[in-house]
Amino acid sequence: MKYISTRDTDRQPASFTDILLGGLAPDGGLYLPESYPRIDDATLTAWRQTLAEGGYAALAAEVLKLFVDDIPDEDLEAIAKRAYTYPKFAHEEIVPVSELGEGLYIGHLSEGPTAAFKDMAMQMLGELFEYELARRGETLNILGATSGDTGSSAEYAMRGRHGIRVFMLTPAGRMTPFQQAQMFGLDDPNIFNIALDGVFDDCQDVVKAVSSDANFKAQHRIGAVNSINWARLMAQIVYYINCYLKVTTENAQKVSFSVPTGNFGDICAGHIARQMGLPIDRLIVATNENDVLDEFFRTGSYRPRSSAQTHKTSSPSMDISRASNFERFVFDLLDRDAAQVGELFGVKVKEGGFSVDKDALDAARQEYGFLSGASTHADRLATIKDVHEKYDVLVDPHTADGIKVARAVKDEHGVESPIVCLETALPVKFSETIAEAIGTEPDVPERFAGIMDAERHVKDLPNDAGAVKDYITASISSTEV
Repeated sequence: MKYISTRDTDRQPASFTDILLGGLAPDGGLYLPESYPRIDDATLTAWRQTLAEGGYAALAAEVLKLFVDDIPDEDLEAIAKRAYTYPKFAHEEIVPVSELGEGLYIGHLSEGPTAAFKDMAMQMLGELFEYELARRGETLNILGATSGDTGSSAEYAMRGRHGIRVFMLTPAGRMTPFQQAQMFGLDDPNIFNIALDGVFDDCQDVVKAVSSDANFKAQHRIGAVNSINWARLMAQIVYYINCYLKVTTENAQKVSFSVPTGNFGDICAGHIARQMGLPIDRLIVATNENDVLDEFFRTGSYRPRSSAQTHKTSSPSMDISRASNFERFVFDLLDRDAAQVGELFGVKVKEGGFSVDKDALDAARQEYGFLSGASTHADRLATIKDVHEKYDVLVDPHTADGIKVARAVKDEHGVESPIVCLETALPVKFSETIAEAIGTEPDVPERFAGIMDAERHVKDLPNDAGAVKDYITASISSTEV
């Protein structure tokens, strides 16, 4: 299995372990497999047995083997077993699935150490990084950006690991108090929190600017944990398969997924699973008021917003107006035309956006199965309250976006297949919104008791790539890992 960049017209192949440590391609593109591995009924039958007998970790190992040919199979099995363990994950199934009602299910992705779905990929990424760095005798300085959950998931996955530092950019004042406490409360010597004067898209732009400086990246061994890193998506493919197997009894049955969507990484993994042959009916893009992706799937127009136009909402992890992983889907949508993708995302996006023709839009909806919808603050409150009263289930605001849009799309488009709503986080991370919706704050799980009391460790910096580079350089010179 080799990988190519979405912007490389020469399609120069790279190995998995090389792109694992590199993250963004040198040309600014994102890596994808040269072709997607295929699964069939026989594969799914075997995986049903694997999941039943070996659990989530065993299933994950089998999926990883399809994408990784430069790590021995037995090592992949050990890596997956270390990544997905109980009680590090609070449920023995790692990703349980429960039936909500109305043909809707919830895929519980928030049982990990930071109560967010990002743990599903980050715990795997931490193991892969540490394994490969030890094998090469190298170190890595991870640079990432977070709108809420990626940062804490990455830091909890990397804290204390040999050979790794983490520099995480956050939009100052844009995360919930709980999210800030999770990150800024860590005082591990290999963790560096940076509060940037801007919104998430500004943080993401700084990450790309630093990563695009080839000399700085090479000199300081800069890597990525954001979903621009292919290994994140590879790990996320596993829970689509897990949820499918738990909802269905026969391999021919189809299942849809409703996915709260900000950076398009979560649902891009579903797109790849569908291209592999997993019987997915519809992939439902659920946005909040920052509805750039909903607009695209309805009109064919992709118009990223400026920082000033990006709304601050009660589902803050989705307050994103330039979805990095969307490039991966458009690469497939345009028959993997790297020159065209480079023009669209390297030029047109900077000029305000682009539009695709009717045939491409129809293909996005029909051939690739995408539908979409948007949710407002009022919708979130109403959905949280209704689900709590009707089913005695409490969901966070992002998952409420997914449920609200799933209900709307089900009616609007007549979706008859079961819909799995992928959970984003536990309600405790968004206590203020939960209290507004149901009148009381959610219970704090025992494993998070006292988290709000920890001393904060964070560096305030301007929205400037040069300032971030200077801070990284100074921090590397003053610490050992």
